[in-house]
Amino acid sequence: MKKLGSLALAAVALVGGWFILQQLAANGWKLPGLQLGPGTTLSTTVPPPRGGDTIRIATWNIQVFGEAKLSDPAAMQVIVSVLKNFDLIAIQEVRAQSQDVLPQLIALLNADGQYQYDYVIGPRLGRTSSKEQYAYVFDMASVEVDRYQLYTINDQDDLLHREPLVGWFRARLAPEKQAQAFTFSLVNIHTDPDEVDRELNALDDVFFAVQGDGRNEDDVLLLGDVNVNEKNLGELGKISGLTWVVANTPTNTRGDAHYDNMFFHSAATPEFTGRGGVFDFMRAFNLKLEEGALKVSDPLPVWAEFSVYEGGQPGPLAARPR
Repeated sequence: MKKLGSLALAAVALVGGWFILQQLAANGWKLPGLQLGPGTTLSTTVPPPRGGDTIRIATWNIQVFGEAKLSDPAAMQVIVSVLKNFDLIAIQEVRAQSQDVLPQLIALLNADGQYQYDYVIGPRLGRTSSKEQYAYVFDMASVEVDRYQLYTINDQDDLLHREPLVGWFRARLAPEKQAQAFTFSLVNIHTDPDEVDRELNALDDVFFAVQGDGRNEDDVLLLGDVNVNEKNLGELGKISGLTWVVANTPTNTRGDAHYDNMFFHSAATPEFTGRGGVFDFMRAFNLKLEEGALKVSDPLPVWAEFSVYEGGQPGPLAARPR
């Protein structure tokens, strides 16, 4: 196996029928034929309503997300509506010359005053002239980020076409909650379809490097567009105890490809509630394929639900030493 030699870590720095679908989802409506990863018990076209003692994390390659898509009101209406189902979203394929793509998205998300979204974004990456950025979009009412701990993997052997963006996050708890909040690292990745085998054989090193990056964070979620199904993960799939959210099902609107997924260690992350799946926005919004869904994105979001409490359940904080 070819390893990442001396993997260093360098600091850088989205309205009646919809409600009905949400209620169906909350009551366990499943998308026929959809199968999930180990330990995942629910997958719905529309995630259950947000709230309670959980947060929902998603990954979505919003295909070629840039100025052209921002200028399409119909596509942006769907994108905004989809994103509002989640507390935190890892986004791939931000592709634009200007720096105001994410600020414009955040303005649309916050326009009705219901949520308080913000974002962090990485540098433009790629070996060709077509550069892409990773971003994290999150609701500040439910999730906070340590902006000083945002970094891009330093791939000294150039095994990764677009080096992952790592962020450190914490679930927000109400002041009266005398418990420890769930903290976790997200590793945002978009593999290159022509180099996917080599990249997957390096992503196990990335996973372990983030675990050992000095922050003592055991909850590492590697998520993004890996361009393969769970049976072809290479060295990444050989990590003992690794689990994933979606299995044996396409994650795109055409129904013929596997793109986004989410991976984490089952024992290290008991905060996972077992609820997750694919958000099929094409069916949720009754969109036609060519005229509607593909103008939004061919990849579909993949999501999972986690407890807001470290360890998966509330517990008392340690008392002051006597």
